[in-house]
Amino acid sequence: MSKKKALTTSLAILLAIGLLFGCAQKGQENAPEKPAEKLVLKLGHAVNEQHPYHAGAVKFKEIVEQKTNGQVEVQLFPNNQLGSGERDLVEGLQLGTVDLVVTSTGPLSGFEKKFMLFDFPFLFRDKEHAYKVLDGEIGQYVIGLLEKQGIKGLAWYENGFRHLTNSKREVVTPEDAKGIKLRTMENKVHMGIWKALDAIPTPMAWGEVFTALQQGTVDGQENPIPIIYTQKVYEAQKYLSLTGHVYSPAVLLMSKAQFDKLSAEYQDIFIQAAKESAMLERQLITQMEDEQVEKLKEAGMIVSDPDKAAFLEKTKPVYDEFKGELGEDAKLLDQIINTK
Repeated sequence: MSKKKALTTSLAILLAIGLLFGCAQKGQENAPEKPAEKLVLKLGHAVNEQHPYHAGAVKFKEIVEQKTNGQVEVQLFPNNQLGSGERDLVEGLQLGTVDLVVTSTGPLSGFEKKFMLFDFPFLFRDKEHAYKVLDGEIGQYVIGLLEKQGIKGLAWYENGFRHLTNSKREVVTPEDAKGIKLRTMENKVHMGIWKALDAIPTPMAWGEVFTALQQGTVDGQENPIPIIYTQKVYEAQKYLSLTGHVYSPAVLLMSKAQFDKLSAEYQDIFIQAAKESAMLERQLITQMEDEQVEKLKEAGMIVSDPDKAAFLEKTKPVYDEFKGELGEDAKLLDQIINTK
């Protein structure tokens, strides 16, 4: 073979190899990216699936999974499956054993004292008053304080106005509450309210309450109507007094460590999903309350409308006893009361 022909053949081979290599590279560049590994998050709460907490959690799950095209999965764990009570669940956010929690604010003053702000008796006139405060500057300020505890507040849910049940007698006046041994949350303002009414407050995790009521370890408890109904408190309690002594907000919380790992796009999705689910949850609470009071009557409970003005007067000392613990933020109490 001549040198010229050999050179031509070699160039042809090199060209072919180059073309093959180029095609292979182009094929790699055009290949679909491997999808990111699905993020699976656990959301827990303390009550059963009939409570609006769960409906809100379901709505949150649906929106997040839809908006992330299934790249985030939110698994739901009602009935204290992830802890022995709300405080335990919130601690799980810090420990990394739980990713998201719906909880009442009662236990949160143990993590951030300023949550005590919403526990003072007869602070809110009605739900509209509460929504203006919680969705406004004061509510956003308080929920943001949890971040230094490793917890991200996503949205304000609702627990509702709290009412008294017991197995002893009707409670219509403050004097009627005297001597009743009453389960409360581990919250010193709540306990202070009942001490002011000469009851005997007894802090207890929610998972233990029904058995304690059945066995007579405690005479009564206090909670919003949807809790009283969906948790079948009426099976162990005869008397319901519509005291409305405290408006109890609730919150959807997330582990801040998990939230910070999300992309900015996903963070926005989570916050928007939380707000939309909160609107649904609040609506369901309100719808349920009137219906469930009637159902509680049908179940045999004796329902009383107490003298709220007398209860307010009797519990006024609670403000002087605890507002000092709020420090400079004690002024927010007056701002809340004066919110129109």
